[in-house]
Amino acid sequence: MTTPDATNVLESTQIVIEQALRRLGYSDSMVDLLREPMRVLTVRIPVRMDDGTTKVFTGYRAQHNDAVGPTKGGVRFHPDVNELEVKALSIWMTLKCGIADLPYGGGKGGVICDPRKMSMRELELLSRGYVRAISQIVGPNKDIPAPDVMTNAQIMAWMLDEYSRIREFDSPGFITGKPLVLGGSRGRETATARGVSIMIAEALRMKGIALEGAKVVVQGFGNAGSYLAKFMYDAGAVVIGISDVHGALYNENGLDIPDLLDKRDSFGGVTNLFKQTITNDQLLELDCDVLVPAAIENQITEHNAWNIKAGVIVEAANGPTTLEATRIVTERGILLVPDVLASAGGVIVSYFEWVQNNQGYYWTEEEVDQKLEAMMRKGFRQIYEIHQTRKIDMRLAAYMAGVRKTAEATRLRGWV
Repeated sequence: MTTPDATNVLESTQIVIEQALRRLGYSDSMVDLLREPMRVLTVRIPVRMDDGTTKVFTGYRAQHNDAVGPTKGGVRFHPDVNELEVKALSIWMTLKCGIADLPYGGGKGGVICDPRKMSMRELELLSRGYVRAISQIVGPNKDIPAPDVMTNAQIMAWMLDEYSRIREFDSPGFITGKPLVLGGSRGRETATARGVSIMIAEALRMKGIALEGAKVVVQGFGNAGSYLAKFMYDAGAVVIGISDVHGALYNENGLDIPDLLDKRDSFGGVTNLFKQTITNDQLLELDCDVLVPAAIENQITEHNAWNIKAGVIVEAANGPTTLEATRIVTERGILLVPDVLASAGGVIVSYFEWVQNNQGYYWTEEEVDQKLEAMMRKGFRQIYEIHQTRKIDMRLAAYMAGVRKTAEATRLRGWV
């Protein structure tokens, strides 16, 4: 996989934000305000490691805009975390919340670390230290964190406990993606993948292709990618390729997804157990009906966009397709469902969890899934209509749908 360029990720986001706001008729001041987060905090977190030394980690929390309501967004633990990436991700969260019509602005956080090389004790201390460092700007009515890349329900539980200690009262609404026994929502762990699967069904319907029997390629086998592969397999689609950080697997007749799920490690690795593999670059260019980039940024670029053979691209990852590649695949007649729409299932069910925490009343998984499906399908129809009527690509259509609510709230508050 290519190395993501954080500068390009932020700059490309700002380019499309500006295009969307101009088409909606907003002022230069609105563009200037919404192209950057309103607030970015950099923190330093000392952790006593298992060998007795103290290591200092750098973390970030970006809050894009809180005109609509509290900011919302995940926390990732990854060696490549940086400030520019976190800024871009916070803007994308604003767009996701706007598309789903949630009462949130976008937020995002991250810590530069490699959880794969840390013990559970070290991870717990880092999680608690991060919450202590950002505690003044977060809370159930300020900014609500959630899991992201290489963080999980256990890490959310430690963060919840630390925040409750600081505030001296139990506050389940402070964070989402928690274990069920601590106020988590049913359906949260699979929410992103379920949302992506709904988008695949909608996109294939527009293309006149049946989901059953459709050939699907999934790049990335972490939380979203692995659940998505299982959903596709269960729906009767033929998953012909999957990948992880080690490489990719391909079988034109379909892979045994349940077997691969049994064999994968806690970080989604499975291809290292096989001798016959292909590269991630080869995986992206396989002949298929649906290609799902579910790994990292900048995977489909101007260098390989001409070689993509999928009829539909559904972005489960954040920023996997560059702007130039978006133009190329759109011109080629490939229907691209952008990340801010396709991967909105996670924040939608995080919102459901927050609502349940505030009410103290918890829904069944069936209720969660039904509400999620209704909101995702509504978002797709809205964006597809903008794409068709304005004759613009789906990414710009999604940005227009996503930024409108925040821009209007900002205008009505008198900020701009």
